[in-house]
Amino acid sequence: MHSDRPVALALSGGGDSVALLDVASGWARANGRSLLALTVDHGLNPDSARWTAFARDVAHAAGADWRGLSWRGPKPATGLPAAARAARHRLIADAAREQGARVVLFAHTADDVAEADLMRAEGSTLGRLRDWSPSPAWPAGRGLMLLRPMLDVGRGDLRAWLTERGADWIDDPANEDLRYARSRARRSLLPLGEGAPEGRMRVDCLSGEAVPGQPPLTLERQNDGFAAVRSSPLPLGEGALKLDRHVDAFTLAAVLVCAGGSDRPPRGDRLERLLARLRAGDVFTATLCGARIGAGPDQVLVTREAGEFARRPAPPLPLTPGEETVWDGRWAVTIAEPGWSVAAAAGRMAALSKADRARLNALPPAARGGWPVLIRNGGTAPVLAGTAAMTRSLVEERLALALDRMTHETELEPRAHGATPRNHLFSGADITE
Repeated sequence: MHSDRPVALALSGGGDSVALLDVASGWARANGRSLLALTVDHGLNPDSARWTAFARDVAHAAGADWRGLSWRGPKPATGLPAAARAARHRLIADAAREQGARVVLFAHTADDVAEADLMRAEGSTLGRLRDWSPSPAWPAGRGLMLLRPMLDVGRGDLRAWLTERGADWIDDPANEDLRYARSRARRSLLPLGEGAPEGRMRVDCLSGEAVPGQPPLTLERQNDGFAAVRSSPLPLGEGALKLDRHVDAFTLAAVLVCAGGSDRPPRGDRLERLLARLRAGDVFTATLCGARIGAGPDQVLVTREAGEFARRPAPPLPLTPGEETVWDGRWAVTIAEPGWSVAAAAGRMAALSKADRARLNALPPAARGGWPVLIRNGGTAPVLAGTAAMTRSLVEERLALALDRMTHETELEPRAHGATPRNHLFSGADITE
């Protein structure tokens, strides 16, 4: 199926991203797709403006559109690499969504995988690199997937290939700065490119036919898919999820983050304790990542922890007419008229109309307080968000992306207003244990 949406590509100007640009631009031309290269200037090096100009020039030479993005504002004194990575993902996600892209290509290699593995072994909480995964920027990256097609290719192979083609690239000296864990991991590992087999660029999640490229990368269609075999959460209503007690750690972490509207996964020790209690058959209530886990004798229900709205009260969030606003990391709300704000139903349910209370009472009790309500011009009489605005839950779609239930670019397309939503948690391969 042909798509007129652009495919975005994160272009730093380094050897890995220049190699990916070369191959992706050939694929885009052969498939009639536009390619949008996005370069982030972190403002951390005196040469960053020159590097950005280099990236612009190589993007245009490859026939790609290009946008430069800047990380502005003060920089943290500690945790700079993590902050820079988060800013980069957020800026790229905002720009990609603004231009209508659904997929962003990243040039991570087998060396990046090995470095990340070593860093985790030394205590880092860095996540694992996957070839097809949702954007970690939330909510900026909602509905956006990252494709890393070169995870089987060594960095040395790429640079040798570029050298043969007479191509140039940038070497960032920060990659050799041993103050940073990534640089120390890179220094301690042997080159992975020597003697490595030819890599492959995976494009099965992109629409269009694949075409041959040049070694060490070839663009070939893969048919094995990305679906994983995991216990599936069962949606009981907007934002409420039922779990099996034998859920695996990956799925449980994804459920907690999505149901709680959070952007940070749970710490491993807390997640393991929660898993142990579930598997032991304990009856309990716990909170983690902003989510409430209610483990009863008959079911395990995960919802937003409504008590947090009382413990950390926040003023109602103003809504701009005609613009989609994400509230609490879980709901997308679009209003047509000015003067409205969105807030939690917790503490306001008694003020709802009888009809709205009846609608709310159809939900599991634990899910009611986390439901959004609208308030007009600072008034005290709320209405349920779905009755006065276009409102959709982001929880189920976000979870489907995290659990690899949407394995193709076309599955990311939004449904027309009024169409029956797809339930991606139950599409495709069997994911029950």
